[in-house]
Amino acid sequence: MECAICRKKFTDFISCINGHYVCCECAEHPGHAVIKNVCTQTQSKNPLSIAVVMMDNPLIGMHTDEHHSLVAASLLAAYKNSGGDVDLEPAVTEAISRGSTVPYGICAYAGTSGGAVSAGIFYSIIAHTSPLSVKEWGNGNLLVSSCLAKIGEAGGPRCCKRCTFFALETAVKYVRENLDITMEMPEKIRCGYVSKNPDCNKTLCPYYVE
Repeated sequence: MECAICRKKFTDFISCINGHYVCCECAEHPGHAVIKNVCTQTQSKNPLSIAVVMMDNPLIGMHTDEHHSLVAASLLAAYKNSGGDVDLEPAVTEAISRGSTVPYGICAYAGTSGGAVSAGIFYSIIAHTSPLSVKEWGNGNLLVSSCLAKIGEAGGPRCCKRCTFFALETAVKYVRENLDITMEMPEKIRCGYVSKNPDCNKTLCPYYVE
């Protein structure tokens, strides 16, 4: 049987009355399955477009910890499609694994946005960074700090979409300037999630549109 989410084949016998089947992994972590499915199949060079496809999926909530993996996975896919050297499927799997260790609410309780951390996860994967790396270790932290500076300057309350946009913009610029890989990005990001966020700070957000 084919899983309706990840499209992998399984030898199972249980489906709904309409014939749909969902594997155990996707049933337990449906948002992660969406991330892996989208990022390993897209041909887009635009990490924002890739992220929006996932964030528009009903299995990805407005403010959820899937964003801690989603940023890295979007960047990995766009990086690969823009000529970057990365084995995409295991890289996305690793991004989801690492992002899953970043706690929900870390932006408030530790002053560190999960979206910024996810940009660091992306860099650490493509640079093969270890705790003993020298230049790569520093570069990953510089990227995360650049993301956090933008996110912090914008102020709260929390918004996973806004942090995602900041992290993607910052990472795309960093990769272009330091790794000579140019991913696509619009000149201006316009948020399409305002109506779904009762806590939106509206005109204080650079991505707000009425």
